[in-house]
Amino acid sequence: MSDVKTMMRYKAWADELFLAKVAQLSEAQLVAPQPIIFGNMLRTLHHSYAMDRVWQAHLLGEAHGYTTRNPDNPPSFAVLHEMQLAMDAWYVTYADALDTEALGEIVEFEFIGGGHGAMSRGDILLHVANHTTYHRGHVADMLYHCAVFPPTTDLPVFLRERRAHEVSSLVR
Repeated sequence: MSDVKTMMRYKAWADELFLAKVAQLSEAQLVAPQPIIFGNMLRTLHHSYAMDRVWQAHLLGEAHGYTTRNPDNPPSFAVLHEMQLAMDAWYVTYADALDTEALGEIVEFEFIGGGHGAMSRGDILLHVANHTTYHRGHVADMLYHCAVFPPTTDLPVFLRERRAHEVSSLVR
């Protein structure tokens, strides 16, 4: 399996595990002011989803409709949670469908803040995984301040669990 496909599976696994923990918080905790550019946990998570959607649109060659990286009026956490898991499933399926040649294809796009960009499909996918990891870290820090301990979503833990699952599947 390619690194890109592994990273999309890792992102989906980590998001699912992490968001299940965040789901235990109250609405008040999710929207409590935080010293971060996004203002609170819910808006930080919405930013991650919105940027996933922006990159999805770039990969598909369609408009995304966003004019800012920090959109106002995020959906409820329950809706955002569902949207994020569906987006992650899309990225896994998308990555699985790409061969080596397609991963290397250059996608041209316009940055939300202005300016032309161009990246390979593979690099976009790696960026999507990295970007979400970065913001899970922000939210993890906010969780600690709520006395909630985030799950361990490190790549080596994912790889260990995936290997254990593969081995147990062979034994059955």
